[in-house]
Amino acid sequence: MALRPIDNALPITPDRLKKHVKVVSVPIQKQSEFGGVNDENKASLPPYTDSTIDYVSSVDLKPISDPESKIQGLIEGLDSKDWTKVCESLNNARRFALYHSALLLPVLEKVMLVVVKAMKNPRSALCKTSIMASSDIFNAFGDQLSDSTGDAFDHLLLQLLLKASQDKKFVCEEADKTLNAMVKSMTPLPLLNKLKSYVSHVNPRVRAKAAISISNSVSKMWWGSVWYGFQGLERMNEFGLVALVQMAADLLNDRLPEAREAARSTVISIHEAYTGNEEQKQEEWQDFCQSSLPPIHAQSMLKITATSQ
Repeated sequence: MALRPIDNALPITPDRLKKHVKVVSVPIQKQSEFGGVNDENKASLPPYTDSTIDYVSSVDLKPISDPESKIQGLIEGLDSKDWTKVCESLNNARRFALYHSALLLPVLEKVMLVVVKAMKNPRSALCKTSIMASSDIFNAFGDQLSDSTGDAFDHLLLQLLLKASQDKKFVCEEADKTLNAMVKSMTPLPLLNKLKSYVSHVNPRVRAKAAISISNSVSKMWWGSVWYGFQGLERMNEFGLVALVQMAADLLNDRLPEAREAARSTVISIHEAYTGNEEQKQEEWQDFCQSSLPPIHAQSMLKITATSQ
């Protein structure tokens, strides 16, 4: 007698068990939400997997053939409802930035707004691709970003600090790289004016990331004067030397060690710019700290610079 189909099998009673009927179970397969077939005995893919997205390094990106005719298509792709299409368009924006920046400049603000929107997206592939796009845009345009994109730069800076502060490691690391690219590509003084508001942010991790970028910018001022003859101390005075040392002094007492270490590095750079490592200016530095800071902060500042010599 033919076996009943499994789906229509009667409940197995003790009498039926006695017959030792051997029923071969067949793994049930069903179609996944992505159109493939999932084996029930295997771990299925998580929903909204990003496995189809390739993260292309900047050195592997190629120029666009006939870029003049394709710049409008870039904007259409960035406005797509399909997140994979947006990822593709972000990579194309990177190619425009690296090889055809003059064509991208007129629509740069629009591109940056899309980058910020994608960075806020919970989908990891979209978020990471947008951060990688930011890095290439920084390297291509530098100071033009803050000069010609309105509030878009401010929104981008905040998102990068937030992404660098989160727990998702591969997103955090990519955001850190992009913040470093930002510091390298931009003039320190205007960047410091953008960063200064974030050292009082409610999130201690954001404060720490801002402190690191500030430290790197101040260091860039100092080393620029050493290697290229730039007037590092004059640039610090343009920002406000008292405001700068007060900012560093506050960060010396911050909750996170990353913020405190960045503050110490900032203090050392300011001290070296102020004194030029000349012995006769050390007393001037001491007087400056004592007149600009509360006694306990001045003492901390002088202790750091004394041990760094």
